[in-house]
Amino acid sequence: MIDLTDYPKYIYDNLTLKEIQACRNVWFSGIRTKYITIPSGRDSEMFIINFHKGMAYPFVDMPMHELTDYVVDGDVVMSNEILDLRDALLNLKVTKEKFFFAEKHLLKRFASRLIVNPFVTYSVKLIHQFPHRLSINHLSSKVGFSQKHFIDIFKDHVGLTPKSFLKVIRFQKAVTEIEFGKKVNWASIALDAGYYDQAHFINDFRDFSGFTPRQYLNSKSEFINYVAVK
Repeated sequence: MIDLTDYPKYIYDNLTLKEIQACRNVWFSGIRTKYITIPSGRDSEMFIINFHKGMAYPFVDMPMHELTDYVVDGDVVMSNEILDLRDALLNLKVTKEKFFFAEKHLLKRFASRLIVNPFVTYSVKLIHQFPHRLSINHLSSKVGFSQKHFIDIFKDHVGLTPKSFLKVIRFQKAVTEIEFGKKVNWASIALDAGYYDQAHFINDFRDFSGFTPRQYLNSKSEFINYVAVK
């Protein structure tokens, strides 16, 4: 997240809504296994770089699992050059030019490290495609590693174990169906996302979002994965 304004943005305690962290200039958010309470974004001017799952690893100076559920200063994980990028973006007036410059800057700085791990890429793709009928035993046998070695590599690149990542993707699949489905059928949504009983579905949904599926449906906004706190 590259903030193009000069005032801090805050993260709030999920229960008390008190400020618990101030974010300034540039910050990096690892993959999340629980919800986070942040400002609505009104009156903000942000340049957001959203990495594909498993693809942020070459850009940071640490294993991705060390960043899971954390928001940290951008220069801690991507060096001071990310602050140089922010300065350059502030001097560009046209939005299209900002995107072009950021892509060129990142490719130049990290080109030598942009090596894709084919096993991680394959696993992430498979989990995305078949979250409803995929087991970790099946996945590790497909990539040809022992389960422990596979888990270690996956955690370094993605930030979660394959099992935890599978749970996140199942939740995201359920959210997508709630958001874009014409008619909500809870049993069908749960089954399509890989849940075989409603209790498991509801518990996971509450853990990830802070809401039951029905509460989320009644509270959702025009933005996916975002619920306004009233």
